[in-house]
Amino acid sequence: MVIKNVSLETVIGVTSPIPKNQLIEIAFAGKSNVGKSSLINALMNRKSLARISAQPGKTQTINFYNVNHQLYFVDLPGYGYAKVSLEEKEKWGKMVEKYLHQSKMLRAVFLLVDIRHEPSANDKQMYEWIRANGFQPIIIATKADKIKRSQLQKQVKIVKTGLGIKGNDVIIPFSALSKQGKEEIYALIDQILAADIPSAVQPAEERHEG
Repeated sequence: MVIKNVSLETVIGVTSPIPKNQLIEIAFAGKSNVGKSSLINALMNRKSLARISAQPGKTQTINFYNVNHQLYFVDLPGYGYAKVSLEEKEKWGKMVEKYLHQSKMLRAVFLLVDIRHEPSANDKQMYEWIRANGFQPIIIATKADKIKRSQLQKQVKIVKTGLGIKGNDVIIPFSALSKQGKEEIYALIDQILAADIPSAVQPAEERHEG
């Protein structure tokens, strides 16, 4: 994948309608401070288009980045920040659930977890929630540069076990610093673009039944 142009095209809040985009969408989910903005910036070859919030948990919007006029990277708000009120968490949940249910062009969801730690209860809940909405999450294990190379497979196994992964879910160790994993993610995105609806994702009609 060669990035030629990117732009922040649409920002929606709790009460906003879901955009009726014509291009496919790939969503990025993860807890606050997991490195989601850093991943998106690295994939877009930009330093700060996806802004890192000075106050974790405060960014409660869904941001749509147009990439090459081919697809959208959809940045979902970070979850699990302790200082956010229960009311704010419920608003976040409803907004994300509405997006997962209503988007006709969403083809894949990347779930980011910190490779250094066992996945949190919020991570596991998000993993199960994504699956319940008809998607097979693609796991991006961030901050891989923070551990020794010899620890990599051990930590990947901890992530897999902690999320309760069964089957063939993809786990890609990623570092925003060294760009480890970037080409693997590009390759997956190219597959999604080529197939439009990849085999790992149920067609929209099946997801919306019932």
